[in-house]
Amino acid sequence: MNNTQISEEERDILQEIMNIAFGQAAAELAEIINIFVVLSIPYIRMIEAVDLPDYIRTEFSEFGNISIVEQNFWGDFKGTALLIFPAGSGKELISLLDDTPPPVAGSQSSDILEKETLMEVGNILIGACVGKVAELLKDVVTYSPPRVIVEDHPDIMMPKTLFDPTNSAIILKTIFCFNERDVHGFLFLITSHKSVAWLKTALADFMKQYE
Repeated sequence: MNNTQISEEERDILQEIMNIAFGQAAAELAEIINIFVVLSIPYIRMIEAVDLPDYIRTEFSEFGNISIVEQNFWGDFKGTALLIFPAGSGKELISLLDDTPPPVAGSQSSDILEKETLMEVGNILIGACVGKVAELLKDVVTYSPPRVIVEDHPDIMMPKTLFDPTNSAIILKTIFCFNERDVHGFLFLITSHKSVAWLKTALADFMKQYE
C-alpha cells in the first residue's frame, strides 16, 4: 500500500470519523430548519479524480440531470467538496424548508430560491462534515463561498478535464432523510495526493489516543 492510497483499516477509521461528522451536520441542519434529519452510514471509496465523472454518470444515470454544490477548503487537508443531488431535490428541499407556497416552477424566482436553498443546505453539510473531520484530526480549514449549478446533465457538468490527474477523490455516499422523505445526496471530496499522505498520518495519530 503506497502513501497515496488508503488501506482498508484506514478507511474504517475514516468511516467512524465521518459518522461523527455527519451526526454533527444532521444536528446543525435540524437546529436551523427545525426538521429531524437522518444521514445514513457513509459508504467510502477512493478513486483517481479523473475517474470521478464516469462514476457520477453511472451513479446518476437513472436520474438524468443533477444539481451540484461545490466548495473549496484549505488546510493540511485541502481540496474541493462536491455535494450532488438528483434533479428535483432542490424543489423537495424548498417544500421542507418553507411552509409558504413555492414560486411557479420554471420561473426566475423559483430558480433563484432553489439555488439559494441548495446553497444553504450544501454550505451547512459541507462545512459541518469537512470541519468536524478537520477538528478530529487536529486540523483547521477555511472555505470559499459555495457555488451552485442547478439541474444540468453530468456529461456537461463533469468533463474528465475538470480534475487534475494527480489528484484523488474520496467518495462519501449517503442518503439524507428529511421528515420521512428521502432526498438522496452524494458527497465527494477531491484532494491531492499530498493531502492523502497527510490524512494517513493524521488517522494513525487519531488512533493512538485509543491505544
